[in-house]
Amino acid sequence: MIAIISLLVVVFLSILITRIATIALTHTGLTRESAKFQARSAFSGAGFTTEESEMVVRHPVRRKIVMTLILIGNAGIVAAISSLILTFVKQSNDSNLTIRVVFLVMGLLVLWLVSSSKLADRWLSTIVERLLNRYTSLNVKDYASLLHLTGEYRLVELNIRKNDWVDGKKLSSIRLRDEGINVLGIRKANGDYVGNPIGDTRIEQKDTLVVYGHIEAIEKIDLRKKGVRGDIDHVKAVKKQKQEVSKEKEKEF
Repeated sequence: MIAIISLLVVVFLSILITRIATIALTHTGLTRESAKFQARSAFSGAGFTTEESEMVVRHPVRRKIVMTLILIGNAGIVAAISSLILTFVKQSNDSNLTIRVVFLVMGLLVLWLVSSSKLADRWLSTIVERLLNRYTSLNVKDYASLLHLTGEYRLVELNIRKNDWVDGKKLSSIRLRDEGINVLGIRKANGDYVGNPIGDTRIEQKDTLVVYGHIEAIEKIDLRKKGVRGDIDHVKAVKKQKQEVSKEKEKEF
């Protein structure tokens, strides 16, 4: 009976460890479902070959979490198998064996119900998150992955030069967002920084814009000059962005 209890304890600890790792991975920017899959994959040592796994191994904090899971998982699986073997070895009679099997099945069923319970999940998640926030600093977001900076979208600094199309204009008048470009911040020539600038913010020569958007659209903005030609290019860019948005909406239906 001690071997069965040991096995149930190992299974319980395995569930607890993967749950803690799931929450820890979500603190680094992974979604809940992705974190759960990666934690279970690393702990069991199976199926850890998805595209998301590349996001994990490239991130230093996630990599440490996964390496710990792999190490603990190997030890846990060995312990579980050993306890399972000891549970059924050298049984003297069939009735004793039946009791052990029933006890083991009931114990595993209880653990499965607890691990599947949303109430237990919320309760455990709350406790783990409080402990992680108090004793660790895992809020290390992988912004490159979150913003898809490895694809066609970029986070870019634009240095504003004389005769640039945006020079001397307010954000509300140039409507960069209509071209699919978001201005995240402006570093002024005097060193001041304007985070999340509003429409009345004026862009001036020698300012540096921190923008996020499609790399092609950003490159066109960087090359656009003042004058009628620049205004025409802006109208074309807005029209193109509307067409792209329409195509994306059509894909959703």
